[in-house]
Amino acid sequence: MKSARNKWANVPQIPYIGRFAPSPTGPLHLGSLFTALASYLEARAQQGIWLLRIDDLDTPRNVPGAADSILRTLEAFGMTWDQEVSYQSRHLDAYLEALEVLASHDLTYHCICSRKFLAESHNSTYPNFCRDRPTPSSNDFALRIKTNMLDISFDDQLCGHISQNIGVEHGDFIIKRKDRIIAYQFAVVIDDHLQNITHVLRGADLLDSTIKQLYLHQCLNLNTPRYLHVPVLTGINGTKLSKKDHAPAVTQENSHLTLFKLLQLLQQNPPVELQNSSCEQLLQWAIKNWDVFKLSRISCIPV
Repeated sequence: MKSARNKWANVPQIPYIGRFAPSPTGPLHLGSLFTALASYLEARAQQGIWLLRIDDLDTPRNVPGAADSILRTLEAFGMTWDQEVSYQSRHLDAYLEALEVLASHDLTYHCICSRKFLAESHNSTYPNFCRDRPTPSSNDFALRIKTNMLDISFDDQLCGHISQNIGVEHGDFIIKRKDRIIAYQFAVVIDDHLQNITHVLRGADLLDSTIKQLYLHQCLNLNTPRYLHVPVLTGINGTKLSKKDHAPAVTQENSHLTLFKLLQLLQQNPPVELQNSSCEQLLQWAIKNWDVFKLSRISCIPV
């Protein structure tokens, strides 16, 4: 399958540009702050740039005031970002332009299949029902990208070599939803390109998404960031801490003690005499002593 070649073509990269990209669906919980801290420390230890992006495209799930709450929480813990905060909702034209590029290379098609219909088909991946159908007359359709039996692999800096066949494992996946909202898998690729992201550190729960995103990078002929997926924090029941499961919000009270606990959870072994230090002092120590590879033998971390 041909790659699209256009204004999205490769651009020179500088040594390290990382990012943290929370969704404003509620305040930060401990699991989110854990990932933010790892991302921040990795960027600062590399003497790189750390950017903040608010992934606010999924408007039905957005909570009023959540974005400002996230910013205040990060600031309270001493994690300051470089440059202006980026908001996905301000880049709709860029997403639509990239979609047009894919369409011009016959890489997309309209899909009218409902979730109920697909559930009844009992297929693990989309069975291409709509790939060769004519364009529907109504606007009630999703947009899918065409895939093929292509092996895609990458070397995760923490999880090692990952390889999957995009057609077998994922099939023709959605890049624009029926409700006209740009799908996460597509938006994040364009977002990272717009911000010149060179390194992506995020939770291991997103590891499976990376193959789809790498495929989109190839289709648009974009530079591929390096990936590093860290373990996720889990609750008593063993599931990932999440807003959906009502994980409690992080409070700014005694932020230095929470930060010390997070450094312990990140296996950084901060000296006990730093327990009552300020957030600024803790971060200075953590940047100097940061070793992300101490997490390499852990798949999840119960709290």
